[in-house]
Amino acid sequence: MTILIVGAGILGLSHAYAAAKRGLKVHVFERTHTPLGASVRNFGQALVTGQPPGVMLDLARASRGIWGEWAQQAGFELKRNGAYLFARTEAEEHLLEAFCQGRAREHGYRAELLRGAELDALYGGQFNHHRAALHGLDDQQVYSREAIPALVQYLQRDLGVEFHFSTLVRDVKPGQVHTTAGSFKGAQVIVCSGHDYQTLLAEPLATLNPQVCRLQMLRVRPTIDLQLQHALLTGLSCVHYGAFADLPEAAAVQAEILRDSPYLDEHGIHLLISPTPYGELIVGDSHHYGSDPSPFNAEQVDNWMLQLCQDTLGCEVQVMERWQGVYGARGAKPFTWLPVAPGLSAALMQTGVGMSVGPAMAERNIARLLEEA
Repeated sequence: MTILIVGAGILGLSHAYAAAKRGLKVHVFERTHTPLGASVRNFGQALVTGQPPGVMLDLARASRGIWGEWAQQAGFELKRNGAYLFARTEAEEHLLEAFCQGRAREHGYRAELLRGAELDALYGGQFNHHRAALHGLDDQQVYSREAIPALVQYLQRDLGVEFHFSTLVRDVKPGQVHTTAGSFKGAQVIVCSGHDYQTLLAEPLATLNPQVCRLQMLRVRPTIDLQLQHALLTGLSCVHYGAFADLPEAAAVQAEILRDSPYLDEHGIHLLISPTPYGELIVGDSHHYGSDPSPFNAEQVDNWMLQLCQDTLGCEVQVMERWQGVYGARGAKPFTWLPVAPGLSAALMQTGVGMSVGPAMAERNIARLLEEA
């Protein structure tokens, strides 16, 4: 059986892996010369701790193992020592306490709350100006700019996946794709075209009422040698991630944000920090939603994020690079498997956690196709 996949982002690559490891012949088509979309513009965080109980948590846990296999086989660095989420205020600390005492125990999240001497010991006391730190032990992080190309090379070299880069797919039909490199046939076509809702399958995708989320992001260098080896978040993320956002204690955190820093809510700002292998940090992010991403960044938004970053790190940073992240967002569900016709389907993420859940989501989709075949 031959599978034709449109898109070489994390969803396209995940579906290619799931199909190729089952012995299927796989072609992947990507319009750019290398993946340049959301999958390389992100933080590289594959978070388990932030996912809500249910299917998202299950997918994140299963994806964690797949990332481990990829890192070993493809040879890219995978930080498997977890992430730290810092409580800066009493309300944030109470929320993390409630999570650890309730939901974490009930659903088996591997997390521990550090305070006092344990917090003081973290990075030599660099973060002891916070009230507490939640250590999510299952959270992982990669440097996406290197990990995604390494994954492409592994799929080509070891699993025989054929990639067609710099190739625009003009049209898809059941079992067929028509491209600038010619037409191809296969038993199944899977469209994984990210936030592009207009080029392919525009009519069926429109029924999902999809939106696009634009994020402002930066790469910075700390003015001191932190030697940071963990991804970092703050209590601001608790009102964005489903593991925390619906807990009763989250209301006080949200109220605090609206009272003290309403601009953070207005621009969807919550701090994420990811170390690169080169002593730099990826910092963000903001969230602006609409049908089309604006090309214009607001310097004030960057300044707010930089201030949050410096407050969290306890040192100043120097900006090295700025860019936009863009991904599909705000569907009725966090992800969609859309069977358009026999032999033609689309896979979409409608939230920014494709790195966290995409690998296992693709496993389920490919298994479903083979059961139906």
